[in-house]
Parts: sequence; structure tokens; C-alpha cells
Amino acid sequence: MKIVLFGATGNVGQRIVAEALSRGHEVVGIVRDPSVAKSPDPRVKLARADATDESTVAGAVKGADAVVCAISPRPNQQGLAAPSLIKAARGLIGGLKRANVKRLLVVGGAGTLKASGKRLVDLPTFPPEYKPEALAQGEALEIYRAEGAGLDWTYLSPAAEIGPGRRTGNYRTTGDELLADAQGKSYITFEDYAVAVIDELEKPKNVQKRFGVAY
Repeated sequence: MKIVLFGATGNVGQRIVAEALSRGHEVVGIVRDPSVAKSPDPRVKLARADATDESTVAGAVKGADAVVCAISPRPNQQGLAAPSLIKAARGLIGGLKRANVKRLLVVGGAGTLKASGKRLVDLPTFPPEYKPEALAQGEALEIYRAEGAGLDWTYLSPAAEIGPGRRTGNYRTTGDELLADAQGKSYITFEDYAVAVIDELEKPKNVQKRFGVAY
């Protein structure tokens, strides 16, 4: 499978690269400025495109079997401004349609998962510093739901906490509800989140909907 990966140099993107390559897939990494970015693997070529720009998306994804968007909604270390997740949603939808590529998996957020009938982002305990990002993720998800007809899109929410760790190959799945363990902890490693990404691309089970993963 040829996978075009937006955000290939980020925390999640690097793990997706490693998981995809370990299974024999080809990966093309997409970044906004390849001149200052380092490929996470010598086998992965970096190319320039902007997920918020439909025309550059169309050129970057042409010929892909699947596209993964793992862009970070934060400024990068080279000083580039944070990309708009809402504009990226529309740029990806439009660009993939122009390039006649149907499969899209979006690395989403956990803030719009529900607990006790309410979204996490709407709870008073939600960290205020992450609220703008979570609300933007929610708006982007609604764009995929409203405007993604004709694409085989999937939006994958991580657990409430995600971080570096060990690849176990194990995880549980959920729909729109927060998934936690017996102690109430909702967690997954970047590595096992990447396993879930490639599992979904290889054997799609969540086309045109959101699902979540956690231990």
C-alpha cells in the first residue's frame, strides 16, 4: 500500500511511519517545509504540501492508496504557525476528491469523546490550555461528517492520555464514548495508536465514522 502521510515528522507521525514500514508499506512524508525537516526513516522521502491548501493536497496525494493526516495544531520548532484543523479538513476533502483518492484516516483528538453524556471538552475538569485545540478538532470532525461524502474517511481519537512507550499490539476500541480501564485511566502509547492506524487501513472497519482506541 502507498500511504501519503501529512505530519510525518511529529510524535504520532513518526510512529505511523515505523509501523507502516514494518508491515511492508510504502510511505511518502508530507511536511510544509522539507528543507528544515528530517525524515524519520531513510526510506521515507519528504515532499512539500500544505493540508489546508486543496491544490497542493491534490498534487501530493495523486496515486496514493491511502492518506493519513497527522498534522499537529501547534506551531512547529522552525517557527511555522499552527495550521488550522478546520481548513485542513476542507483542504484534504477537496484535494483527495480532485486526485480521485478515496481513503483518508485522520489523527483526531480525545476532547470530543463523551463521558457521562458530555464531551470531555465541555467538562469543568478539562484543562483550559487544551480547550481551543479540542474544540477545533470537534469542528473538523463535523466537517468530515457533513462534507466527506464520496470519501472513505475515518477519524481516530486516541485515549485521554497518549505518550511514548512500548508497542504491545493490543488496544480496545470505542465509538464516541471515552474508553478507560478498571482504574478509570484512559491511556495509549503513540506506538499502539500507530498499530491501530495501520490496522484500520489494512482492514477497514470504521469507514465514514469516528472511533477511538485505548487500553
